[in-house]
Amino acid sequence: MSGKFKRKGDDNHASDADSDGNAPPKKSVKSNDDEDGIVVCEISKNRRVSVRSWQGKVMVDIREFYVKDGKQMPGRKGISLTMDQWKVLREHAEEIDQAITENS
Repeated sequence: MSGKFKRKGDDNHASDADSDGNAPPKKSVKSNDDEDGIVVCEISKNRRVSVRSWQGKVMVDIREFYVKDGKQMPGRKGISLTMDQWKVLREHAEEIDQAITENS
């Protein structure tokens, strides 16, 4: 693995501490950020869903962020879905909900 992807001071990156659902997700926060695209919503303190263009393709990006020098920076933990992948995920939303219910 290349060293250019490693972070200095790992204590500044986003963690899974918010994943237990204690803080309710924020409502849709549509804003235009030049680097990140359109932020659709914040699903926890350090996690966001955004829509952006990358290499000429529109992507749905679900990603953790960390603070560096007072600025929110995207972390490595996350996924960028192409429009085809996003459509497949949306088509299976009911099945996913059902599986969650069965395993709760």
